[in-house]
Parts: sequence; structure tokens; C-alpha cells
Amino acid sequence: MELPPRLFAFLLMLLEWTKPGLSNPLRPICDLRVLKHFIEEARDAEAAMLACKEGHGLAEPVTVPQTKVDFNVWERKTALEQAQEVQSGLWLLNQAIGSLRTSVTNTALHSHIDNSLRNIFSIGQVLRSLNIQEYTPPAGGVAGGEETWRVSSASELLQVHVNFLRGKVHLLLSNAPICHQGSS
Repeated sequence: MELPPRLFAFLLMLLEWTKPGLSNPLRPICDLRVLKHFIEEARDAEAAMLACKEGHGLAEPVTVPQTKVDFNVWERKTALEQAQEVQSGLWLLNQAIGSLRTSVTNTALHSHIDNSLRNIFSIGQVLRSLNIQEYTPPAGGVAGGEETWRVSSASELLQVHVNFLRGKVHLLLSNAPICHQGSS
């Protein structure tokens, strides 16, 4: 019997958190297969949006994180700065995808959008397991200095979501110091 991909990712996360017999239930989740699963589901949402006959415009443009990565700049950032950039980007995506839900009437798309929102929450859980603090936005939204841009279509938004997960989130998770302890 083959497990559905969503259940597989959940079970991986659950097993990492609980590690039967250990006293500390919150274990770092360093397995990039979990992120790969979230990326695949984000691609599915993007594909569903592109295939949909419904209009792709948003009620109003939304702010999203910049997805391009200058590796020289990224490498010079501290782990904390990288984590804050990813956390603020996830917060922006959560806000933008949440607003997308209100402008879409197709129930199949609602399912993909809801799934994307749950996955962003789950990625936050993964980050917490790596001792990365949750992002608290300043009163006006995103902190100054964060690179953002605005998109006006649902397909652009979902493409940003995929690219952000493939880029900055992947870089942060694959280089998390806690995941490399004891591997010398």
C-alpha cells in the first residue's frame, strides 16, 4: 500500500518530533524530503491555477518576497539574518495566498490554496524545530530592508511561492547549523 504524499510528509515530521523513547519531543527536522514535498504541492497549486478557466487576476496587487538569490550576499549574511529573511518571506506569502483565497471561487482551487496555507504553517513548524524563531511583523507589515515586489495575478503569486521554497527556504534548511552538528 502506497501512502499519499501528504500523509508521508506528515508522518516524517511526526516521527522526527516524537522519536519514541526520547525525552525531548521537539527534534530538528533536517530531512529535505519534507521540503521537497511542500515544493511539489506548491507546483501542483500553480499548475491547477494555470489550468483553471477562472480569471487569474487578484482583487488588488499583493506584496511578495523577492525570490532571486545573490549567493555572495546570502553567504555574507548571518544565520539569524537568513532566518529572518525566510520567515518574513513566509509571512508575506501567507498574507498574499490568504488574500488570493477570497478572490477565487473555484472549490478545487480553494483546496490547493488551503493546502498551501497549511504547508506554510508546517514549514514554520519545521523552522521552529531548528530553533529558528517565529517572525513577528512590525506594525506596518514587513521590516524595512526586506526585498519585496508586488504581483497582480494568481499565477505570478503561486510561481513566487514555488520559487521562494526552492530558493531561500531550501538554502536555509540545507545549511541549518543544528542539522550539521556531529557530522564532521
